[in-house]
Amino acid sequence: MSEAALRTGPTADRLSRPALARLVALFLPLALLGGALGSQYLGGLIPCEMCIWQRWPHAAAILIAAAAFTAPPESGRSRSLTLLAAAAIGISGAIGVYHAGVEAQIFEGLTTCTTLAAGAGADLLKQITKAPLVRCDQVQWSFLGISMAGWNAILSLGGAGLIAFLATRKARA
Repeated sequence: MSEAALRTGPTADRLSRPALARLVALFLPLALLGGALGSQYLGGLIPCEMCIWQRWPHAAAILIAAAAFTAPPESGRSRSLTLLAAAAIGISGAIGVYHAGVEAQIFEGLTTCTTLAAGAGADLLKQITKAPLVRCDQVQWSFLGISMAGWNAILSLGGAGLIAFLATRKARA
């Protein structure tokens, strides 16, 4: 085996920290938004208004992170876009903290925090009168005692911190 082959062992195939950061910045909000939409359309959970609020920053993060792939991962443009995506993910996490606090009765929720599943046409009035009232202060689903809003807060804020760490730290030589 040549000396050059020995130097390019398993470490040569590793992603750089900025490349890993932008991958996390793309796939984390994709997974979280996909989970929210899956729970709604496949699981039958109807989101409240604050649940919807948490989705918008994830959608923005997906677009911003995708734009980061238009430049090399170590470039200033890619890092800036990756960090902007991390900020959007963090905003969703912050909304999740507030929503989980409302669910736990720590914070007072909004008085208009309900949603109606409505359509268009002649059936609109029927749909409105039969639509479920979804309150932001009631947990519809939880895992390990943590609501979906709580999981979004944990995963989004943790992920945003990880992305920022990876995007800004220099690798050891």
